[in-house]
Amino acid sequence: MAERKFIRDGRAPVPLDPRISVNMSRIRAKNTGPELAMRAALSATGIRGYRLQYAKAPGKPDIAFVGRKVAVFVHGSFWHSCPHCQPQRPKSNKKFWTEKLDRNVERDLRKRRALRKAGWRVITVWECRLKKNPQTEVRRVERALTQPPLL
Repeated sequence: MAERKFIRDGRAPVPLDPRISVNMSRIRAKNTGPELAMRAALSATGIRGYRLQYAKAPGKPDIAFVGRKVAVFVHGSFWHSCPHCQPQRPKSNKKFWTEKLDRNVERDLRKRRALRKAGWRVITVWECRLKKNPQTEVRRVERALTQPPLL
């Protein structure tokens, strides 16, 4: 494999192992594996009519049922510090990773609060729970869609 060169902008420390840079460059912000799995599960159940990364809603939810005001965030366990499986944090560059992952958790909380304040129901689907039982997560969305809108 040809060596890849990455432009460093100073936001992240230079990894000790160059393979880490290759792996990190493949991580996406949208259309992630967990998001695609959730959308496939919704589709298999016949649930359609949602918008992806809906920018007009506070926090730009991964999946938004605009008419019903239901927002779904599909969180990767590592990146959002899952409270269920509690993934280990990296041992190298500990300060950087602690600050980064803590900021992600704080941002998620701000997004949920802003959506609720705007009258949206918010569902957080965790990667680990989605892998174990996708139908349980789909039922959570179905319940939110059948409830009357919040005032």
